[in-house]
Amino acid sequence: MSVSFGLDGQEFIGLNGGPRFPFTEAISLFVNCDTQEEVDELWRKLSDGGEEQMCGWLKDTYGLSWQIIPTILCELMRDEDAEKAGRVHAGDASDADD
Repeated sequence: MSVSFGLDGQEFIGLNGGPRFPFTEAISLFVNCDTQEEVDELWRKLSDGGEEQMCGWLKDTYGLSWQIIPTILCELMRDEDAEKAGRVHAGDASDADD
């Protein structure tokens, strides 16, 4: 009642917890993407048959949550300019490249 699999060289083991332990957002797989094309491709493939959610989250067809995040987002959130980083956290990235 288990499965082992690899993603990008990382090994994972999944256990069938049955109805007592269903998938929840308490666990998600986080994927950093270098390009918008990579974000779009992974989003399209993983959300097919699943459920799109906001802020880069989705559930795949099996109910597993994924976070598909552009690498630049984390860099912007950690920017030395506290005001700039604050705008990113608040969701106002319109001038984050300033």
